[in-house]
Amino acid sequence: MIYLDYSANTPASENVLETYIKTERTYIGNANAAHFSGFAAKARQDEITENVAALLNVGKDEIIYTSGASESNNLAIKGIARSSRHIGKHIITTPLEHPSVSAPLTFLQEQGYEVDMVRIGTDGKIDVDDLRSLLRHDTVLLTVSAVDSELGVIQPINEIRDALKDYPHCSLHVDFTQAVGKIPCDFSKADTASFAPHKFYGLGGSGALYKKSGLVIEPLIHGGSGTTVYRSGTPTLALNAALEEALRDAVEKQGERYEKVQRLNSLLREKLSRYDKVRINSPEGAIPHILNISASGIKGSDFRDELSKRGICVSVKTACSTDSLPSRAVFAVSRDRKNALSSFRISLGHITSEDEIESFMKEFDAIYREKAK
Repeated sequence: MIYLDYSANTPASENVLETYIKTERTYIGNANAAHFSGFAAKARQDEITENVAALLNVGKDEIIYTSGASESNNLAIKGIARSSRHIGKHIITTPLEHPSVSAPLTFLQEQGYEVDMVRIGTDGKIDVDDLRSLLRHDTVLLTVSAVDSELGVIQPINEIRDALKDYPHCSLHVDFTQAVGKIPCDFSKADTASFAPHKFYGLGGSGALYKKSGLVIEPLIHGGSGTTVYRSGTPTLALNAALEEALRDAVEKQGERYEKVQRLNSLLREKLSRYDKVRINSPEGAIPHILNISASGIKGSDFRDELSKRGICVSVKTACSTDSLPSRAVFAVSRDRKNALSSFRISLGHITSEDEIESFMKEFDAIYREKAK
C-alpha cells in the first residue's frame, strides 16, 4: 500500500501508543472521584493540561478536551452563537471550510441566523477588504480555517484578527486542524480554536478546543462532571496523555518534518508539471503537505478509485465530504466547475518516501494516458 492521505488521518506513532497503554494501565480511577485513585488520576490530568497549555502557549484553564475537531468546531460555533444571540445573529465564514464547520452553520441558519460568505481570491486567501465590508455590529462570529484541508491555503490570521478590532462582539473561531504540527500556530489570535491529534500522529477519538479565558459559550453536552463546565463527561485520561505526547512531537519536530515534506512536494510538483492536462490547484504558498490537482476529463472520484485499485490512497475533497458535488474549495479558486469535479488531493507526511512518490507517478501516468481528455 502507498498511503498519500495524511491530511485525512495519520498513523499513531509508537511513543503515542505506549503513552496511551501505560496511562490506561496505571490510572484506574475516575479523575472526578473523591478517593486515592481518583486523586492520582486528577493530578495526572492536571499535569497533562499544564503541558498541553505550555506547548500551545495558552492558559491551562483555556483547554477543553473533546472527541475530535468536529466536536470542537460544533462546540465553538454553536456555543458562541447561542451565548451571543442577545447581541445579534450574523455570522461570517468562507467557502473553504470543513463540513464540521459548514454543517453547524447550516443548522444555525435554520434557527434564524444569517450567514455571509466572504470572497476568496484566486490564491485561495480571504479578501480582507470584502470581510471588512461584511462586518456589522450584530456580527457575533467569524469562523475560518487557518489551513484549508483541500488546497492547503494558509489564511492571513493576523490580518483577519486586525479587521475585527472595531467589532468587540464578534468572536473569531479558527480551525487549526490542518495547521498544528505543520506551521507555527498563534492561538492567542483566536477566541476559540480547534485541533485533533490524529492529524499529527496521535489517536483518533480525541481532540481539543482552545477557549479564551473569560469568553462564555453554551455547552453542547450537559450533565455530569468533566475537566470544565463547558464539556461534561468523565475525563479520558489515557487519550489526553496521548494527545499531549503527539502534540509535543508535532511542535518540537515541526521544522525537520516540514523540510522533508517540502522536498517531496517540490518533487511531486515537478513531475506533475510535465503533463499538459494536469492542473495544480494548490497555490505555491500552500503548505507542502497538501497538493490538490485535476486531470482534464477525469472525475476526481474516478481517478481516486483507479489509484485505489492499484493500492494507492488519495482523497477527493475531505474524508468527511461526499463525491457527487464539485469541490467548493477548488471551485472558489479556479471558478471552473469541471476542474473542481476533476480534482483530488494528495497529502504527504514526513514518513512518505521518494520511492512511494515514484511508484505513485508510475500508476498516475498509466491512468492519465488511458483516461485524460
